[in-house]
Amino acid sequence: MRTTCIRLLLLLILSLFLSEVYATAPPWGKTGHRVVGEVAQKYLSRKAQKAINELLEGESLAEVANYADAIKSDPDYRVFSPWHYVNFPFDKEYEEVIPSAEGDVITGIERSIAILEDPVSSREEKVFSLKMLIHLVGDLHQPMHIGRAEDRGGNDIQLQWFGRGSNLHRVWDSQMIDDYGMSYTELARSLPRFSRKEKEQAQKGCLQDWVREIRKITIEVYASVEKGEKLSYPYSYKWWDTVEEQLLLGGLRLAAVLNSCLLYTSPSPRDGTKDLVCRLLLENGGGGGGG
Repeated sequence: MRTTCIRLLLLLILSLFLSEVYATAPPWGKTGHRVVGEVAQKYLSRKAQKAINELLEGESLAEVANYADAIKSDPDYRVFSPWHYVNFPFDKEYEEVIPSAEGDVITGIERSIAILEDPVSSREEKVFSLKMLIHLVGDLHQPMHIGRAEDRGGNDIQLQWFGRGSNLHRVWDSQMIDDYGMSYTELARSLPRFSRKEKEQAQKGCLQDWVREIRKITIEVYASVEKGEKLSYPYSYKWWDTVEEQLLLGGLRLAAVLNSCLLYTSPSPRDGTKDLVCRLLLENGGGGGGG
């Protein structure tokens, strides 16, 4: 009897643990973010590569791509959680929405770039901002990170994924990619090949142009399911090309952003300062959406 009770208790603990894991699935999943970093690494200029090597002390973009998710468990960094997404109505442009005081993925990218381009920024600030930028550009290209506030970017649209309880956001974050069964290096190598002209075209435009482009995909994704729908191979087959293209675009555009940043690495009078979080928040100008 005692053995049975212990087994039941262990099963209960395991089920609670798995529920928590599924409930906190990170944006694009670890694999998706590493793919974006791996792609971007290939297209860095020599100048950018040198500066990044110095700031990251030899670590690759893929190796640090999930830093922004890893720090979420630290209370000191929870203020950056809104930087991972932006939500605003389908009938509005980002520029038309009242800015969120907490910021969003767009203002997060802009703030990270500003820190990297500021010669007065401390080394600690530059390293932090570089790691955030690598992750946030990946988040931007996950269509459900430019979703609707009323369903939290698809998190409240409950679905079945191969018989498992899920939601629309999670399917796009990680489940389609993880169930494909490739490592991030294998997936990065298998992505579509862009010609030089296609690559240059993909890297054109500003941040807001990319938001408008991705937003069109977001609207299509929302329209592709109904609450409670059972999804499996047909859904993955239909959308896999889009997943691959977004990963590729995320990597190409991350490289373009990093190549255009000045990426100062010389010593700064602010080196060694401890008010990184305060400075980033005080200088954050807010952004559209949030929620």
